Amino acid sequence: MYPDAILKAWRQIVSPPFRRILWRSLALTLALIVLVWLALTRGVALLMDRYALLVDYPLIDSFALIFAGIGIFIALAFLVPPISALVAGYFLDDAAEMVEGAHYPADPPGRPLSFGRSILYGLRFAGLSLMVNAIALVLLFVPGVNLIAFFGANAYLLGREYFELAAGRFQPMPEAAAMRHRNRGTVLLAGLVIAGFVAIPVINLMTPLFGVAYMVHVHKKLAAREARAMATATVRAG
Repeated sequence: MYPDAILKAWRQIVSPPFRRILWRSLALTLALIVLVWLALTRGVALLMDRYALLVDYPLIDSFALIFAGIGIFIALAFLVPPISALVAGYFLDDAAEMVEGAHYPADPPGRPLSFGRSILYGLRFAGLSLMVNAIALVLLFVPGVNLIAFFGANAYLLGREYFELAAGRFQPMPEAAAMRHRNRGTVLLAGLVIAGFVAIPVINLMTPLFGVAYMVHVHKKLAAREARAMATATVRAG
């Protein structure tokens, strides 16, 4: 989990050098959320217009509007992870370069992904997140399972995708996935931190940058740990 990495990531995303990326990320995240909200409200309005019962009975219509509003709010809450996933792919390299330059200046810099690959991985991430959160949304109505489903699903998904995006700057994606698998317990706990971040209203709009910054630190720590373990094994074998 690395508590020091959490603090470093938070301090950096609110620091002056990071603010330009932060405002761009917030603007894009908010724009996507507004577009989704408009689409959902328009869809609900069209659906309600098709039923004469709602027109003939204003009281039922009022209750339907209230429940529709609650439903849209819940849907938006569950759509924040996939939306942030899409944004993360777009701002990954800018954010990662700043974290690496500030905290690991002596290390070789990561290789930025091409714009096309960044968007492709962002879309894949968003699609997987949408599918997982759709299942979690269905389980929302199952007592005792809803919160576990939300945090468990997002801990796994956010941990996996953010880690592989950060690790992919230093190695091919198959190797990044293999590294994640070797350290799956640590990555899952790191994903749980990001899932907790997602659950905080307003603050969760900064999830893309926090997730990238945090996972850069996690990847660096795990890479150093594996390098030490390999060096120790080499010495013992020799």
